[in-house]
Amino acid sequence: MPTVSTSVVVPRPADEVFDFLADARNLALWSSGVDRVASEHVRPGRDAEYAFRFPGRHRDSVLVCSTYLPPEAIAFRGRRMWTPLGTQVPEYAFRLVPHAEGTEVVMSVTCVLHGGLALMVPVVAMAWRRDLPVDAARLREAVMGDRAPAALPAAATGPPAPPAPPAGSVRGTGQEPLLPPVPRAKRRRRGGDVPDAPAVA
Repeated sequence: MPTVSTSVVVPRPADEVFDFLADARNLALWSSGVDRVASEHVRPGRDAEYAFRFPGRHRDSVLVCSTYLPPEAIAFRGRRMWTPLGTQVPEYAFRLVPHAEGTEVVMSVTCVLHGGLALMVPVVAMAWRRDLPVDAARLREAVMGDRAPAALPAAATGPPAPPAPPAGSVRGTGQEPLLPPVPRAKRRRRGGDVPDAPAVA
């Protein structure tokens, strides 16, 4: 399938962003293409292997670091996974570029499909085009952790919403309270009480 790419600016130095990406266990924190990664620590580097689970699979597979160029580029490629319809090989690649606000991370996903799965290429590509920008935003949040920028001041976000009216009031000039319901007069009729029209003052 064609490679699907997007980018996000992370306001942190490139070496810090690279170290975060180099620990493949962090993929499970933000990537929709990784369901879980084994918790055992693996020394980062080219050919480092990690046990991981691709979404929708019931067994772990192997994720291999195929590119390791700190602090510029890193990539992980999954071993070929078999299904009744064919095989697939996912690859997640990251290129780090200096940016005035920190580091721009160019993210790319390639999922090579064989056999009957090749017929699913348009669907898979469309799904990644939808999900990858969301993953990019989650990556930024994950790298930032509790160092995310503070919320914008009220002047930048617009005036605060007016408070909700108190119970028993209506919107209008003065927030006038609702009048209590007018008691309904009753008159006796054969067969029981029957409500009559409201009393008029």
